[in-house]
Amino acid sequence: MAPGDTEMKTDFQYIRMVKIADKPKTSVWEVQNKKGEYSIGIIKWNPGWRQYCFFPDNGIVFSVGCLKDVCNFINELKQHQSTEAGNDPDAEL
Repeated sequence: MAPGDTEMKTDFQYIRMVKIADKPKTSVWEVQNKKGEYSIGIIKWNPGWRQYCFFPDNGIVFSVGCLKDVCNFINELKQHQSTEAGNDPDAEL
């Protein structure tokens, strides 16, 4: 990590985010259940919406708290990516 960089929060009460791929301008994250350590979805760049989106696995039920953690992580990821690239946060990555 370079000087001045801040580390993103990836560990929450019931879920954790694990980076599974680095693309040229974006990254892909797996959302895991902490108790069973299994995937419950993916966070990745959606070019049609020009933003990071959460793609939940079929049949997974989420509490408001878990959805809030996913939203907070996506917002932090957006800020981290734009700061790292020196871009406007709303610009296409």
